[in-house]
Amino acid sequence: MSLTDQLKWRYATKKFDSTKRLSAEQLDYLLEAIQLAPSSYGLQHYKVIVVENPEVRAKLREAAYGQPQVTDASQLIVFAAETNIDEAYVKSFVDLVAETRNVSRESLAGLEGMVLGGIANRTPEQLLLWAQKQAYIALGILLAAVAAEGIDAVPMEGFDPAKFDEILGLKEKGLTATVIAAVGFRAEDDAYSKLVKVRRPQSELFIHI
Repeated sequence: MSLTDQLKWRYATKKFDSTKRLSAEQLDYLLEAIQLAPSSYGLQHYKVIVVENPEVRAKLREAAYGQPQVTDASQLIVFAAETNIDEAYVKSFVDLVAETRNVSRESLAGLEGMVLGGIANRTPEQLLLWAQKQAYIALGILLAAVAAEGIDAVPMEGFDPAKFDEILGLKEKGLTATVIAAVGFRAEDDAYSKLVKVRRPQSELFIHI
């Protein structure tokens, strides 16, 4: 099927089959898709935590207001924004560019100056919001990737970020939980999977200028 056909098939899964697990190959595919997600300057202003430990997920479920997808899905994926985007962060990124593309560090001075300037012009609050927006782009790539592979997922904002940070030890890593997604396979009796998808018609959604 085409990607649009797969996107018509997908839905925000409310009930997962807890007996079905992604294969190692399927999980690797999804993580590679996330790794390839675009981000501003290519900085990848976030980290992605793949949570499989049942005890940890039980705690996270409590911090997500008891939502069963947190524990019943094959994996829980947490997108955590960087809270310390500073000069050192940028320099590390430029080092990676030089190494990956096999170019001199000096040849990237213009790139480094541009990124550092972009950071200097933002307040700490703006930097965090910027990072969180990039995490959502990565989430979008994940949702397209799961649909393409016939895997189910549900993006979730209904959780207590501070409690997630505490449970996962994110604060000391310079991270904060931003958005989460449960991935796995739908339960046969999930009534939501049978509902017709509701979307605004293109005539109302798109403005052509």
